Amino acid sequence: MTAPIKRSATFASLVARQPENELFHFSLAQALMAENSPAEAVAPFLYCVQKKADWMMPRILLGKTYLQLGQRENARIQFADALRLAIDQSHEDPERELRALLADLG
Repeated sequence: MTAPIKRSATFASLVARQPENELFHFSLAQALMAENSPAEAVAPFLYCVQKKADWMMPRILLGKTYLQLGQRENARIQFADALRLAIDQSHEDPERELRALLADLG
């Protein structure tokens, strides 16, 4: 019996074929997080953040990834940037979540 193909492998293949597609990078990062590989998820999340300055969700997830890795200051930076976007884009639920995350970071 062969092992099932990891979702991250599927998205890594898509990224390799279309490296400019930020949605494939985002899906790869999410798959890596689901597979408990936060260190590997940082690069594809960073790609998304750098590619689309107004895309809030990758910033939130990158911040959470940094928290898992014990990188509190990097998490704080991403959460603060995401909070500005949440406010600018009138996303109330993410705004509340981000305020709570930032408060927890002190």
